[in-house]
Amino acid sequence: MLKKFSRIVLAGLFLGAGLFTRTGQTHAAEEQDLAPQAVSAVLMDAGTGKVLFAKNPHQPLPPASITKLMTMLLVVEAIDQGKISLKDPVRVSEHAASMGGTQIFLEPGEQMSVHDMLKGVAIASANDASVALAEFIGGTETNFVRMMNQRALQLGMKNTQFQNANGLPANNHYSSAYDIALLSREILKYPLITKFTGIYQDYLRQGSKKPFWLVNTNKLVRYYQGVDGLKTGYTSEAKFCLAATAKRNGMRLVSVVMGEPDAKTRNAEVAGMFDYAFNQYVSHPLYKQGDVIAVKKIDKGDPRTLVIKAKRPISILMKKGEDPNSYQKKWMWRSLQAPIKQGQVLGKMQLVKDGRPVQELELVSSVEIRRASWWTSVKQVLGEVLHLPEQLQETE
Repeated sequence: MLKKFSRIVLAGLFLGAGLFTRTGQTHAAEEQDLAPQAVSAVLMDAGTGKVLFAKNPHQPLPPASITKLMTMLLVVEAIDQGKISLKDPVRVSEHAASMGGTQIFLEPGEQMSVHDMLKGVAIASANDASVALAEFIGGTETNFVRMMNQRALQLGMKNTQFQNANGLPANNHYSSAYDIALLSREILKYPLITKFTGIYQDYLRQGSKKPFWLVNTNKLVRYYQGVDGLKTGYTSEAKFCLAATAKRNGMRLVSVVMGEPDAKTRNAEVAGMFDYAFNQYVSHPLYKQGDVIAVKKIDKGDPRTLVIKAKRPISILMKKGEDPNSYQKKWMWRSLQAPIKQGQVLGKMQLVKDGRPVQELELVSSVEIRRASWWTSVKQVLGEVLHLPEQLQETE
């Protein structure tokens, strides 16, 4: 009977908690302009969020088609939440078909799958497909834009305001290089996006009378090792913009430039930013997906113990030649007592070097912790008498 009872108690101990990384905006010590022709630029490590280089990072500027990153993020989040599927047909409205600029020439009344629409946006920067997807998810583009701005606030994009789903010129439509880096980092959680943005050329409407050839507007996908996205942008007001990502040896970078004079300069400066980071830094694995990060008892909680696991691989960004053992872990817990809401911040784990915090992992509950009843509390005490496995000892 005691063995059976022990299993019941332990089953409640492996409820996980969500993990989000959070770091301060730390610039590289070197005083050098890696993007001299850009009005604004940011180079960020996607794994930690650490800023390696910044130039006017918070200056509000027209983002042009980089806007479509937010449109694509809301699409993949709707897919992830089961609200829509890649197979769903999207009907093209008169409004969507009327978009100018880059497009896949959708016709009013035409139907195309979410999959193909998203591909058209990701590869060819299709303005018409962006609006069609916006209307499909939001009902109207106006309502979808409200969703875009709400999501921007949630991501901490403090210098961003959207007016449309595709980035065509509009009053009070702006963002910043730092905000776009935050957005890029968020969208990289969804491999479907880089699966599309990493394609150099493809076709839509294959097998039909009107096949459409897609060519990626981001030429670095073809010419720079490791680049698999994300989004270009150009209008006469915004000039040449690019939010790019590259991955080598387990380290993924995000580079954003805005207001470049031409496409050649834009690509060269982004490539130079990537070269700098790959030459100077290395990513050291800290936790594999599923690894236990921390264990915490919740006073009067049901369950009483939370096991916090890494939802994705987590690494330390270090200068080449640094010793990983020079970093120490420090847990900082809030005062925790049941009940605890799903999404509540429990505390954070700091990585400390030379007495200075250099990286933080925010620990967030992914489950609701109820206040334990009298009988549950008794069972918890008995469970402790039976002793927890060593790997479930509380993290200080």
